[in-house]
Amino acid sequence: MSKDLKQAAQRKGSFLQTLKAVAWSFFGVRKASGYEEDVAKINPVHVIIAGILAGLVFVLGLVWLVQWIVGSGAAASAV
Repeated sequence: MSKDLKQAAQRKGSFLQTLKAVAWSFFGVRKASGYEEDVAKINPVHVIIAGILAGLVFVLGLVWLVQWIVGSGAAASAV
């Protein structure tokens, strides 16, 4: 592992702060100052874990939504 990568992995940013940054990235809006703060503080390993978790929650949410719509009959009555 390179020296920069080791230093980045030892950052002390909280996992909650990382989840917040990932949530903002899913939404697609972020201030430049907030982005710069995140880059300086959050741990890249936390970003990967939070991104995978957020992606999983997003996909499962979409699956649930489709099942709910199909099960309610709203999809058939809209045609």
